[in-house]
Amino acid sequence: MIADIGGYTKFMKLHRMSLAHSQDITGRLLKAVVESSPLRMVELEGDAAFFCAPLSRVDSDAVTLSLGMHQAFHSQLERMVALNMCSCDACMQSRNLKVKFVAHVGEVATQTVGGRENLVGVDVIAVHRMLKNAVPVPEYVLMSESPLEQCGADIRGGANEIEQELEGLGPVNLFFVDLEKLALERPPPPKPTLPGRLGETMGVVFRGFPAMLGLRRSRRTLAA
Repeated sequence: MIADIGGYTKFMKLHRMSLAHSQDITGRLLKAVVESSPLRMVELEGDAAFFCAPLSRVDSDAVTLSLGMHQAFHSQLERMVALNMCSCDACMQSRNLKVKFVAHVGEVATQTVGGRENLVGVDVIAVHRMLKNAVPVPEYVLMSESPLEQCGADIRGGANEIEQELEGLGPVNLFFVDLEKLALERPPPPKPTLPGRLGETMGVVFRGFPAMLGLRRSRRTLAA
């Protein structure tokens, strides 16, 4: 599975303060997603988190997993929006961020490069190619046929089928579910007290200082 922050490219600005704050915001949102997932995180890929697990060890279907991560993402986002007083572009636009998921079942191999284990194989390429799609809703889980079959009858019956051309792999039939229609109830955001708002705002400012001062470079890993 891959959890991908929607609107990330538009969200990242070239202004140094906005870039520093956007890194902090997206980093905390991805952390919330990762901590809510029972799957093993393989890698952070800029605006996305790549997860995997042997199918025999996965107790939940792809939609259930996605809904849990979707809830964690928006709970963290609503908390930040409620408390953050910074008026930079990144902080003001953060409320527009979304999260989407793609899920696939396939065979993989492991490859160790520089002491780091990676997953390789055609199915790894396929799940990354699924991120470029024509799904018409902003928040969704897009699945190949295998993960769809593991879902309950209500999910299977409500899934929308699309034919998608995966670059280098050809056309495939995929299925998506609109997460906004199934979203889990979230706790209300914290009451915006002055101490809470000051703490959140100063935290964003201080964590962004290294990037603002050029002490920490922005790095992104492209999935291919």
